[in-house]
Amino acid sequence: MTVTRGLEGVVATTSSISSIIDDTLTYVGYDIDDLAVNASFEEVIYLLWHRKLPNQSQLEELKNQIAENMELPKEVLEHFKMYPIDQVHPMAALRTAVSLLGLYDEEADLMDKESNYNKAIRLQAKMPALVTAFSRIRKGLDPIAPRKDLGFAANFLYMLTGKEPEAIAIEAFDKALVLHADHELNASTFTARVCVATLSDVYSGVTAAIGALKGPLHGGANEAVMKMLTDISTLENVEPYVRGKLEKKEKIMGFGHRVYRKGDPRAKHLREMSKKLTELTGEPHWFDMSTKIENIVTGEKNLPPNVDFYSASVYHSLGIDHDLFTPIFAVSRVSGWLAHILEQYDNNRLIRPRADYTGPGMQKYVPIEQRG
Repeated sequence: MTVTRGLEGVVATTSSISSIIDDTLTYVGYDIDDLAVNASFEEVIYLLWHRKLPNQSQLEELKNQIAENMELPKEVLEHFKMYPIDQVHPMAALRTAVSLLGLYDEEADLMDKESNYNKAIRLQAKMPALVTAFSRIRKGLDPIAPRKDLGFAANFLYMLTGKEPEAIAIEAFDKALVLHADHELNASTFTARVCVATLSDVYSGVTAAIGALKGPLHGGANEAVMKMLTDISTLENVEPYVRGKLEKKEKIMGFGHRVYRKGDPRAKHLREMSKKLTELTGEPHWFDMSTKIENIVTGEKNLPPNVDFYSASVYHSLGIDHDLFTPIFAVSRVSGWLAHILEQYDNNRLIRPRADYTGPGMQKYVPIEQRG
């Protein structure tokens, strides 16, 4: 058997959802640059799930379905209050809450196409409500109900703060959601597909995916980037900090990618938005520090920034708590997970790779009293 550590370069399935070819990311054949500039997140959800962009009536129907399903069961809200607030990371809370949602869905274990699609709608709709409700409850604040007159991105920001967000904030957040929606067979998506390939339910698949996304080598990288920026603190500290890391051969979060060689095509959109927002908030040093880090790391190691690097300063500029950065990733990426879960169900085969055994050869059982 040929062993490929980390399955690097291994093609594990076929998919019509997204592709990464020659450093170009596409959703159903649409270049991410095109979608980042022109499409709303709701359009992207529809595209990933139906493999086509919606017309106006289809888009309105999806928006209405999401709006109708955003509110959370009161049992889930009460459950949040039982969590050890000072200890639990929001990703752990989100993972647990998504699993809990399945207990209150009458269709949770139904496996027909219509039921699975209904569950996809409900999960997509409730993810922002879960993240924002937990964020407020842990601060001793009441959760804020969604508004049916607001879009997906605007509703998230509204439920988080209780204030109607400004247009620039909605634009930035919506763009970030579009850019994070899907990314071929990444670790969390692969985890979701492995889970549901056993014919487990949609809630189990998304819960498993959240567990994979939680790691700092996947979704947790953007939170780690903001911690780095906070630790550096000033523009003058960038050079000694980064060069010290490079000399010690320590990883600098937000740079490099397993798949991209010339650079992550999503990063430039968030770079531009970071510049706008940090200037608007009167904190341009976050962007200036980021660009200086980029210049050193890319110049020294030829490692361009990935999507996580500039998303950190974007979310910070929107006033979002740093430990919510990865849950926000999940709020977007669940659209891709659900697309892949539905695709897996449509043409399922159990995912069961092999391992190259490297332990001792055949051994014989020895009674315990004879063991040294």
